[in-house]
Parts: sequence; C-alpha cells; structure tokens
Amino acid sequence: MDAADIAAGRERWQRRYDAARTRDADFTTLSGNEVDPVYGPPEGAGLPGFERIGWPGEFPYTRGLYPTGYRGRTWTIRQFAGFGNARQTNERYKMILAAGGGGLSVAFDMPTLMGRDSDDAQSLGEVGHCGVAIDSAADMDVLFDGIPLGDVTTSMTISGPAVPIFCMYLVAAERQGADLGKLDGTLQTDIFKEYIAQKEWLFAPEPHLRLIGDLMEYCAAEIPRYKPLSVSGYHIREAGSTAAQELAYTLADGFGYVELGLSRGLDVNTFAPGLSFFFDAHLDFFEEIAKFRAARRIWARRLRDVYGATSEKALWLKFHTQTAGVSLTAQQPVNNVVRTAVEALAAVLGGTNSLHTNALDETLALPTDESAEIALRTQQVLMEEIGVTNVADPLGGSWYVEALTDRIEAEAEEIFTRIQDLGHDGTMTAGILQGIEDGWFTAHIAESAFAYQQALEKGEKRIVGVNVHTSTVAKPLEILRISHEVEREQNRVLAERRAARDTAAVTAALDRMVAAARTDANMIPAMLDAARAEATLGEICDALRGEWGVHREPARF
Repeated sequence: MDAADIAAGRERWQRRYDAARTRDADFTTLSGNEVDPVYGPPEGAGLPGFERIGWPGEFPYTRGLYPTGYRGRTWTIRQFAGFGNARQTNERYKMILAAGGGGLSVAFDMPTLMGRDSDDAQSLGEVGHCGVAIDSAADMDVLFDGIPLGDVTTSMTISGPAVPIFCMYLVAAERQGADLGKLDGTLQTDIFKEYIAQKEWLFAPEPHLRLIGDLMEYCAAEIPRYKPLSVSGYHIREAGSTAAQELAYTLADGFGYVELGLSRGLDVNTFAPGLSFFFDAHLDFFEEIAKFRAARRIWARRLRDVYGATSEKALWLKFHTQTAGVSLTAQQPVNNVVRTAVEALAAVLGGTNSLHTNALDETLALPTDESAEIALRTQQVLMEEIGVTNVADPLGGSWYVEALTDRIEAEAEEIFTRIQDLGHDGTMTAGILQGIEDGWFTAHIAESAFAYQQALEKGEKRIVGVNVHTSTVAKPLEILRISHEVEREQNRVLAERRAARDTAAVTAALDRMVAAARTDANMIPAMLDAARAEATLGEICDALRGEWGVHREPARF
C-alpha cells in the first residue's frame, strides 16, 4: 500500500475515533507520558501489504472491531461459574458481580449437559460436581434470584440440551417481569464442536441442526440482542488441537451455521451479528495473539465475499476467550496464576470482547472462593494497572506478529479447502458432516495431541513443575468438595416439584412439542410452554429422544 492510501486510511480512522465515545480514564503511561490511541507506519511512508493490517474499526478488522480499541469500552469480565445447586451458585454469582464482574457465565453439571434429570440413574454421583444442577425452570428462578436478567448479560455454556435450557432461562426472566425482547446474552448451542471434540450431544446432527435453526429464527424475530450461537473453539483446543486447527475448525463451524441460516431464508445481515465465538487462550503468547487477529480477518472476508454480507456488524467476529484449562498443572498449582495471567494478556492484546480467567486450583476441583477471587483480580490488574487498554492493537505492525498472523491464516485456509473437499457439494456444512461421520476431525486432533505429548516426554517441550524445576516447598491446597448431600437435596426438591405441578398440563405441553417436531413449525414456542408448565429437562429431552432417537459415535481404531 502506498503512502497516500495509508494516509487516507489514517484520516478515516481519525474521523471515526473522534465521533466515537471514549471512557473517562487516564490514557498515559505510568510515568505520565501521553500515548496515541493507535500507531501505524510513519507519516509519508508506504508499506507493502498494509491493507491486510489496516486500522482499528475498519475492514478487514485485523486490528479490532472498534476505532477506539479498549479506550471506548474494555472487555467484559465474565467469570465462568457453577457448582452444587442453584442456591449455592447464585451466591457465587452475587460475589462475582459485587467484586466487579461485568457479566455471568453459567457452568452446568454433567447430567444437565447430557439432558438428564438429577434423579436419573445415569446422573448418580455427578449432580453438582462440574457445574450447577438445573432440572426445571424453578431451578433457573433460584439461580438468578436477586439478579435482574433484564440488566445482566448471561452466557450459558451448554450445547446438546441448549434450546430447552434457553427456554427455562426465558421463563425465569418472564417470571422476574423482564422484557424478553430486550434480553442480552449468549447461548453456546454449538453442536458441531460436540461431535468434533467434546462429545456432549443428544441426537444425530440433523435434529440438532433443526433445533438450532429454529432458535436462530426465534431470536432474530423476538430477541434481536440475544446471541443464540457461540461457536466454540475452546473445547477443540482443549482436546489437543494446534492453534491453526482450533481456528480453522471453529470458523468452519461458524460458516456452517451461516449456511444453516441462509437455508432458512434468513438475511445474513440480520442473523450473522447474532453469531459469536469462544476461543482458547493458550501458552504460546504471540501465536495466540496472531490467532485472534487472523480470526477477525478471515471471518470478515468470507462473510463479505462468499456469503454476501454487506452490513458492518455482520462482518464483525466478536469473541469470548477463556484461558487454557489444559495448561493448568496439578503439580505446583500456584504456578497456574502466572500461566493464566500470560494467557489473559494474550487474549487482551488479541482484542477479545470478553474474558474468563481460570482459577489456580481448577485442575484439581472446582474453584474455592479465594481462588475464584484471584482469577477475577488477575483480569482487573490487567485492566487497571498495566496500560494495555491505552492503545488499540499495540503489537500491530510487529514483523513477528504480522508474520505469525499471515501464517496461521494461510494454514487455516488450507484446512478450509480440505474440509470442503470432504463434502459432496462444496459447502462447508457438507464437509463438516462428512468429516464428523468419517472421524476426520477427531483423528487430526488426536495426531496433534500425540505429537505434543511425545515432545513433552522427550523434554523438547517443558512445563515447570512437571518435567523441569520439579522440586518445591509448596503444601497441598485446600480444595472445594461437593457434598453428596447436594444430590440428595436436589432430588428431594425435584420430587416435591413434580408432585406439586399440574401433571396433565405437563403431558399436554410435551405432546404439543413432539407434534411440532413432526412438522416444519418452529419448536421454540411449544418448548417454552413445556418449561412454563415445569416440565423437567430430562422429560423434554426424553420426549425428543423418543421421536429422534439417540446418536452413538461408531468405534474407531
């Protein structure tokens, strides 16, 4: 790009920056020196390829979505939490919000994630252990008691039974008196990544995609601010993928959901802004920053050039980041504070829109109050003390970072081609579905995980406290333990609720939902009625299992 084009771009950026709102904050260094809100090539200089870097708030959004960067708005501190029953988790949420958290992120226990009630035989010993137990809309009432859902953005990390859980959330908001049309939050819903990495599905892909399409339609029409899909790369990376695989598989899934929306006749400019993303921030500091920058660029270009998006918001890739759980070690767990801080800083320098920082003890158990507070304070130190919010994309133009960004983008593009070649019609969706059926994704992730494990065992890759610097004076941590009484109490309350409800109304609502499943009608209204009648999660999912069957992954060797 020549000097004149660069100068014109800087002028465009300046006009947008001047028109935007910035926070009332001190944007100087610790020594009191003024810094510019963005930096670029020297005045009068040209730079080949600068159109791929650009300016913040301008296509291809390599340097961020907003001309102000974090001067306009900092990232949302959204700590992931859930354990025991709804009352216990409600107390943790109130602690997070009181301590400065900007939004909530709900972790569900394994029975809930699999669409099972707490008293299901398959739930034995798992209730409340990796998240909160939710059996019906009444549990949602307790979970958000005293937390106005009309004012707080809420993210829910669940995919298989995401739609019935969403309906229970809507019922809880309705009972609070909230205007449902103004709710703001995110539902994960991403079923592709379940088949690829996490393995928490209920049905075969097609019924899940039916429900997701219904949800996209419903939210676009009824709750425009709510994001019905958070396309997740986090679990793909945690399963052992490389950074490029995480990026490519996640964006490919996102393109698949764009194709789903288009197949429903939805306007890409209307529904694409409702798609958000969820990435892992791993330990290779600069590679992670490059991954986030490349993600925005790839998404914007494909949405414009392949799917015909024209509105700016449809081209924006908004993403949440969580620091890498897989990087935490049980050995010398206090070292995890350092790992988490470095990973969080990479996410911030990559322009994340919201962030969760893991607690030091999460490799051993759910976080204690103290470790959860340290994780929260880690973000607040980054936000308040180190000056990282003063300048948009401060590493933009770095030879190393730009080279890494280009390389990871090129690797991702190669993977997109391979995925599309798997399908029968050249679409991303067909390639994804064939790759799931063939075990293509899981095989490549397994190969990457195995290569890294070999490097660890040979000492080529090092982990402090694990295969290097292993001596320590640290004492064992006190960890959070979930009492078996949680499961007993949850089952007792569930039985009381079943006895007190109108059983005929529940049965009728479930029948109407199944009848809707046999037509092309949108299933959300019928499922909402079932949630209002206090049908349980297990009852809703079992009714659909009876209609659609269950999916079992074929054995592979």
